[in-house]
Amino acid sequence: MALRNALQGITCPMVTPFDDGSVDESALVDVLAHLQDGGIDAVFPCGTTGEYPSLTADEHRHVVETTVDHAEVPVIAGAGATSVDETVTAIDRAADAGADAAAIVAPYFTTANAPEGNRRFFEAIIDEASLPVLLYNIPQCTGQRIEPETVAAIVAHDNVVGIKDSSGDLEYFLSVLEGTPDEFLCLQGYDALLVPALRMGADGGINALSNVIPEVLREAFDHADDERGRELQRDAIAPLFDACTTHDFAPATKTALAERGVIPSDAVRPPLVAVDDAGREAIGDALESALAVTEQ
Repeated sequence: MALRNALQGITCPMVTPFDDGSVDESALVDVLAHLQDGGIDAVFPCGTTGEYPSLTADEHRHVVETTVDHAEVPVIAGAGATSVDETVTAIDRAADAGADAAAIVAPYFTTANAPEGNRRFFEAIIDEASLPVLLYNIPQCTGQRIEPETVAAIVAHDNVVGIKDSSGDLEYFLSVLEGTPDEFLCLQGYDALLVPALRMGADGGINALSNVIPEVLREAFDHADDERGRELQRDAIAPLFDACTTHDFAPATKTALAERGVIPSDAVRPPLVAVDDAGREAIGDALESALAVTEQ
């Protein structure tokens, strides 16, 4: 119940700070404190923004354990992989580290699978999962989306709590929303669509910019149905999102966090590339403007 209640709010897909190529545990704890001070309802380490594909298995465990040890909110750990066994192993690792749930993606190498193939993939994982499972639709990274009929076919499994949709496709999101029961949580993962999706009936958001401006997304969620929510989406969230999307989003998010003074370095691991000086200036300007909106 605590997990479901928390997901019906704002969840942060946390960055993984690095120092000289290694996970910076101290900075990770600082990020978590910043998020909790900003009113975040749950955290999601080791996702796309957390550079999960660049982490070793030991680092995955360490990041989740560190997050759990310092979190006062539920922890949903990223556990996506391209095989059933590897995904189940990652979920078990997250469970051993103390996570409350795990997020899984469609196989990201064997693209354009038939919906039936993906249904079998997810069901095989769900049947063995040692944690509640959150589906994660991000076709721009996996090369395929989790079709609405696939989602509808597996919602009956008690171990599935909902879906994070980062596709940026409101028509898709609405199809999933309309094709699943009320207890299945539909969470908007595309920051530029947070308030519109909440007005359509989304249960919550899992948004990368909540790393940087958690208080803004918290207020936008609380006021999604009134003019203040629209103002925050238009004048704070959207401009910062646009500034970050001119670069890879994980590096841009780290740059914004560094500009805000939360982390000491915006270093990323290959194949990602750090934001250049011009990008830092643009992101810094957008961040300053976004924070000014919250003071109005």
